Amino acid sequence: MIRSSIILAALCVSLTSTIARSEDPAPSGESKQDAAVVDRDALFKQFGELLSGAKLVGRFTILGKDDGPLPKEEYAISSVSKLPEGDYWLFKARIKYGQNDVTVPLPLEVKWAGDTPIITLTDFTIPGMGTFSARVAIYDKKYAGTWAHGKVGGHLFGVIEKAAPEEPNEPAP
Repeated sequence: MIRSSIILAALCVSLTSTIARSEDPAPSGESKQDAAVVDRDALFKQFGELLSGAKLVGRFTILGKDDGPLPKEEYAISSVSKLPEGDYWLFKARIKYGQNDVTVPLPLEVKWAGDTPIITLTDFTIPGMGTFSARVAIYDKKYAGTWAHGKVGGHLFGVIEKAAPEEPNEPAP
């Protein structure tokens, strides 16, 4: 009985100190809302810097095709910047897909799960390439997610590296 009372008391003290810490005011007289805005701004800056001038290098699966090695993939992103409206970001990306090799601006929605950005596309049409859907989480210089192109889809994953400057993919005038 005494032992369970001691355990209960320790739990109450622990819970009380946890609640007290969560109710502490933000430093420097800032409100919690101001601190959240600063954190969000810092997350946005960090996200843009991580993906600007980066390559996503990894592999992907195709559901229903479980044999053989996983195909490689690579996406080169020249820049990523927050658009003024909503959760949209402008990705300037080089896409190599089949016979296509183009650099295109893509306004993509990015949702946040705490400090983790998730790039979302739902029935997003890229002219000349088709319609795509995806959910890709970015964390600790790695990416992972799901993709679909029409009735074909699967998983994708890899690492984020800083890219070497690329040669232009369009002929000079």
